[in-house]
Amino acid sequence: MASQTDLYAVLGVSRDATADEIKKAYRRLAMKYHPDRNPGDKAAEEKFKEIQRAYDILSDEQKRAAYDRYGLAGVDPSAAAAAGASARAFEEFASAFGDIFEDLFGSSSRRTRSQVYRGADLRYTLEITLEEAAHGTTKTIRVPSFEICGSCRGTGARPGTAPKLCPSCGGSGQIRIQQGFFSIQQTCPECHGSGRVIADPCPECRGSGRIKRQKTLEVKIPAGIDTGMRLRQSGYGEPGINGGPPGDLYVEIQVKPHPVFQRDGDDLHCEMPISIVTAALGGEIEIPTLDGIARIKIPPETQTGQTFRLRGKGIRNVRHHGVGDLYCHVVVETPVNLTERQKELLKEFEAIGRDHLAHQQPKSKSWLDRVREFFTAPHGSDETP
Repeated sequence: MASQTDLYAVLGVSRDATADEIKKAYRRLAMKYHPDRNPGDKAAEEKFKEIQRAYDILSDEQKRAAYDRYGLAGVDPSAAAAAGASARAFEEFASAFGDIFEDLFGSSSRRTRSQVYRGADLRYTLEITLEEAAHGTTKTIRVPSFEICGSCRGTGARPGTAPKLCPSCGGSGQIRIQQGFFSIQQTCPECHGSGRVIADPCPECRGSGRIKRQKTLEVKIPAGIDTGMRLRQSGYGEPGINGGPPGDLYVEIQVKPHPVFQRDGDDLHCEMPISIVTAALGGEIEIPTLDGIARIKIPPETQTGQTFRLRGKGIRNVRHHGVGDLYCHVVVETPVNLTERQKELLKEFEAIGRDHLAHQQPKSKSWLDRVREFFTAPHGSDETP
């Protein structure tokens, strides 16, 4: 049966063979039994499939570690399905009535097994520029994490040895303390819930089965991403315990402040300073966008606060194909560091404009009228009768 196949025997290597030895054995056997070299030979074809399957498992560190602990049931769901169905039913029954069976028979009805845990998720904050967020990019990051020890393949035991079942809990990772009619289950203090003890720890990882490493990986940043969004890198978290699956890596995006633009969703905003002359007479100015330079026509008599909208010059939405707009807010800039001649001209300009205040500066005229009315209107008397 497939569940009884020894994958090491299939490749003709020992259980402590290195990754290079496994690869060499696979190449040698694959060349020998390849269907192209054995046309019409069904036995050779089946042998080739068996060799391929064995190499797929033993060449993967995590799969190999799980196979070393649990056999094919740890890496092949179809091999574990038959035993798993009856085992799950028994465990559910024992979980409900385990305490009663212990009181009656004085022994645990629970199936003893090591606890398998999924690896922890990791989080990494990645800073990018607004331009990178708008157009998308690929970033290379280094993430501190734990990996399965290559020396002991995650068992925690010195190569050539193996962990043993914990004598205190029998491999369940839990012990029960009887107090009258009640029993309390708690983590085994000897094996700390792993269900096994290591007499001779691996010198590389000191019995933990994991070593700290710096993972280097490339992260693809989609166009339109924004601060606070996360990218999930499946399987790049910490490795699982006792053959459990690895966790995930979540890359959290932080977009740096931009010296020109402020982002609001898919739209961009910027201030556009113009001179008094341009504001009064109109003209054409250049403004920057994320795609290059754009030109805007300023109509005569433009005031501070007016907004010009450039359609499609914002940021592409990360979830659909819509593109935001760029809003340019006019700021009429008052000149500074004037020369004496410039001051004289401005005073002359103001003197000439006094007779045309209502037409040339309507806001100032309206404001002055309201002030005048306020001071001339009667406001009552301060005298008390």
